Amino acid sequence: MSPKAPITQDVMTLPRKLPEGKVNLVGLTRDRLREVLIEHGTPEKQAKMRTGQIWQWIYQWGVRDFSQMTNLAKAYRAQLADNFVVEIPEVVTRQVSEDGTRKYLCRIAGGHEVEVVYIPEEDRGTLCISSQVGCTLTCSFCHTGTQKLVRNLTSAEIVGQIMMARDDLEEWPTPGAPKDETRLLSNIVLMGMGEPLYNFENVRDAMKIAMDPEGISLSRRRITLSTSGVVPEIARTAEEIGCLLAISFHATTDETRDVLVPINKRWNIEELLQALASYPNASNSERITFEYVMLNGVNDSDADAHRLIDHIKRHKIPAKINLIPFNEWPGAPYKRSSNNRIRAFANIIYQAGYASPIRKTRGEDIMAACGQLKSATERARKSRKQIESEAGLTR
Repeated sequence: MSPKAPITQDVMTLPRKLPEGKVNLVGLTRDRLREVLIEHGTPEKQAKMRTGQIWQWIYQWGVRDFSQMTNLAKAYRAQLADNFVVEIPEVVTRQVSEDGTRKYLCRIAGGHEVEVVYIPEEDRGTLCISSQVGCTLTCSFCHTGTQKLVRNLTSAEIVGQIMMARDDLEEWPTPGAPKDETRLLSNIVLMGMGEPLYNFENVRDAMKIAMDPEGISLSRRRITLSTSGVVPEIARTAEEIGCLLAISFHATTDETRDVLVPINKRWNIEELLQALASYPNASNSERITFEYVMLNGVNDSDADAHRLIDHIKRHKIPAKINLIPFNEWPGAPYKRSSNNRIRAFANIIYQAGYASPIRKTRGEDIMAACGQLKSATERARKSRKQIESEAGLTR
């Protein structure tokens, strides 16, 4: 029972050559935005001011048309329109679940598609965004992982997902109107398609834009990056992004995790835990979330619960454990643990002094739940036997 899924980044998955023509200003860092403005005729002495003005129009007000940027001279607006565009991913389909969850299928450069999910709750609205087209890791319980990795998303395509959702929620403020602190989109989770830490630079730049106080202005504590365990990039995440961290843990022994999360064969549980132990101090963040999908007869025993507690306590990691009932998908090689088994597992963790919320499944009727994302045009119906074979679950 040895996994055959890839565990390293495919060097051919860097973004394909983007369409030639006008420069898209979305996704550029402040420094890069200033540089391209100068390259296209903005006087260097004015560039810093113009960068700030354009930045606010794009990210604070959601304006895409240069002619509407009214604090810029008409001639300068025309110059901008001649050289630049403000473009975000195109919404192909929009589905709304019975529970209010929204799932968007978005088309990006090259005609590829990614899925984005908005989850409304009483005290927050969380947007689950993607970082890659497909995924390189092919975790055996994850539907997204059955789609072959196509390429990394650019920073424009990542932050563009946030902008697209704000469009749909009609949440861009009006210039000059009283400030409204109520946010329909208050939280970001990098838990969609792909492994964020295999696309670090683009993810970092997009999140820096999202956190900028003169734009979308989300606190770093409102952003959670979920990784399967790309150990060398964890410390870098603390230093260069500083957001909250979630770990797709899912197993308490290397033997089981090697199959469920194949990247474990590169960086095993002990190496991962050592990296996590230093993360909260490095970023001054809150607890690390351990994501743990509950699979019947695979990782849901009392012994697993006690081992999980031992791992966390031994490394003194500030943690909460998010228990996720397995969201089944066509051909899935696993079954969801029973409600009684999940509650018993949660109780062991709770009695040990750790928060152990059981995640409420959202958007399952539109295949928008955790682990179910996979763009419709890529969702080839495979047999259970094919999927088990590709995941290394057959002998």
